[in-house]
Amino acid sequence: MAFDIDQFAETSTPVKYEDLDFDTFETQPLDAGTLRSLRYMCDVEYHTSCFLRDLLVTPSHREEDAGGFMTLWNREEFWHGEALSKVLERHGIIVDYDEIKAKREKLGWMGALGPLKQSVLSNLAGTDFVAVHMVWGAANELSAVAAYRRLSALTDHPALSPLLRRIAQQETRHVAFYTTQARERLLASEAAQKLVRMIMAKVWKPVGSGMMDESEVRHVMSHLFAGKAAELDKLDKRVQKLPGLDGLTIFRNAFARLGVPA
Repeated sequence: MAFDIDQFAETSTPVKYEDLDFDTFETQPLDAGTLRSLRYMCDVEYHTSCFLRDLLVTPSHREEDAGGFMTLWNREEFWHGEALSKVLERHGIIVDYDEIKAKREKLGWMGALGPLKQSVLSNLAGTDFVAVHMVWGAANELSAVAAYRRLSALTDHPALSPLLRRIAQQETRHVAFYTTQARERLLASEAAQKLVRMIMAKVWKPVGSGMMDESEVRHVMSHLFAGKAAELDKLDKRVQKLPGLDGLTIFRNAFARLGVPA
């Protein structure tokens, strides 16, 4: 079934949490490991505008559906960051744009040249780059859904768990868009299949890599997925269902490189 971008636009709303009793964080505070993972997730959601900036210099921005989706996607991810920041605030952890901006500036010339480098490489790849973007996005969103659901189950908290499930539910619509687009583009081009397979196998890393310190990436992935081989295999199988990507194990490989025991 094709993804309905118009329906997505009409139903895109901020994740709701006003009905959740955040006062329960006073009597049932989150542990340090969970807060560390939540902070990571919050930062990733707030950094979405950086990803959007980079994508606007690639062939993807010329695709009507992709361009429209990215605008809505950016907005929803911002709302997720806002919701998570409210939970962190209840634990004395303040996250604001000044701090996020400082992190971006620490990237220095590497960060400033990122869009230029991506523009050159992606335009050399032409329209096949759009297939890379869609598969990469699908992998990122699949892992986000799994991470939110996993943390919800781990904490089993009366306020946090339903919030995380609601965020995960919105993320599933992002998965649907990316996988629909990826399937269409991979079916249309064997060259795209080869390019995507090579890049995903060699370059893909868990969401937040390159933006966060590797120690933080390792903590979050270990906290959520250590010893969860079945979860990683399930994610890999979702990617393997896309045309030309059978047998690809990007999640298993990426976690192994991080040193996270499956």
